[in-house]
Amino acid sequence: MPEITAIEPQAKDKERCNIYVDGRFYCGMKLETVLRFRLKAGDHVEPDALDAIQLENEKSQALDKAMTHLSATMKTEKQMRDFLKKKGYVDAVCGYVLDKLRGYGLVDDAAYCAQYVQSAGRGKGPRLIAAELYRRGAPKEEIEAALEGLQGEDGAARAVLEKYMRTRARTRENLAKAYRHLLSKGFGYDAAKDALAAFGEDGDGEDGE
Repeated sequence: MPEITAIEPQAKDKERCNIYVDGRFYCGMKLETVLRFRLKAGDHVEPDALDAIQLENEKSQALDKAMTHLSATMKTEKQMRDFLKKKGYVDAVCGYVLDKLRGYGLVDDAAYCAQYVQSAGRGKGPRLIAAELYRRGAPKEEIEAALEGLQGEDGAARAVLEKYMRTRARTRENLAKAYRHLLSKGFGYDAAKDALAAFGEDGDGEDGE
């Protein structure tokens, strides 16, 4: 049977401990809970038993921590799960908290993606937006659905181009750099070319030569 090999106080929270099973970190737990259940190094215990102890005694605290973490900005489900795992909560507690957050409407990947696309779409193209959402753990189908509603890519590309060229001479070299800048911002080739073409039409025709 697995053995608790160490119980150590957490560096950032003296009221919580890290529990190690067979030499590996297993979970975090309130010191109060550890004392109540008389857990100590050398005890033989099934991981499921530790999961049950944490779920029963710490699910409310985990939910409070999650809601505090959400108070600043929206998060994806993956970001919230990663946050809870980093705090030392087991899968059962993470699942409980996420179910509650979904029920309260505080975690909604579809809404998160839609809001992110609306905000980021003013200065970034769909490729970069998609990549950023993937990094945040948003599901592929939710990202694609949100991007379908993205409006005004050409206008956004033009705005980014004008900002980039605001302090630069209208030379072929700078326009080439501007084109690459648009691509780096996630705009497609066609949108970047169209923005440059429109920018050139509005200019005075100078190319620095």
